[in-house]
Amino acid sequence: MSDDPRQTAARYRLDQELRRSGLASDPPETTDAPQRGSTAAERAAYVETSIQQAIRRGEFDDLPGAGKPLPDLGGSHDPDWWIRRKIESENLTGLGPPALTLRVEHAELDERMDAIRHEAEVREALEDFNRRVIEARRQLLGGPPVVTPTVDVEERVRGWAERRRDAVPVASPPPPSRRGWFRRR
Repeated sequence: MSDDPRQTAARYRLDQELRRSGLASDPPETTDAPQRGSTAAERAAYVETSIQQAIRRGEFDDLPGAGKPLPDLGGSHDPDWWIRRKIESENLTGLGPPALTLRVEHAELDERMDAIRHEAEVREALEDFNRRVIEARRQLLGGPPVVTPTVDVEERVRGWAERRRDAVPVASPPPPSRRGWFRRR
């Protein structure tokens, strides 16, 4: 189809005359723009225009971190940078292969047990730890080998009881009552 407006007008007049005379059965399907998808350059131009308009409207003003440098910019390329940053910012634990998480848990086992009040719960937690270590050894999913040892439940319970006994302060006698001082007068 031509872009000349004179030819377009002439076609329009011809189509109108044919319809009036009844010679044209179906009008030809004409469209103003060719039917095709947009190119990558057109999409990029549209996106850039939208961004520039939003900047002029002030939609990017007062964003958090405005005027500050991006953290960790310029280091080595790490495709998992976003998940590492999320783990650090949220202080998430228990993520990763079982071999590593069990090692960390084994190192902090006494602290975790000291936070528990009842011996039955300590036994249950230690047995659960042993069960998870054994299950991790059975898995053949790859990753680092599980070198975390199982723990002796009875020995750990005795150690927990001793630490608990040592941590309980000896009750001192209550201070003498100051009640009655006003009666002396």
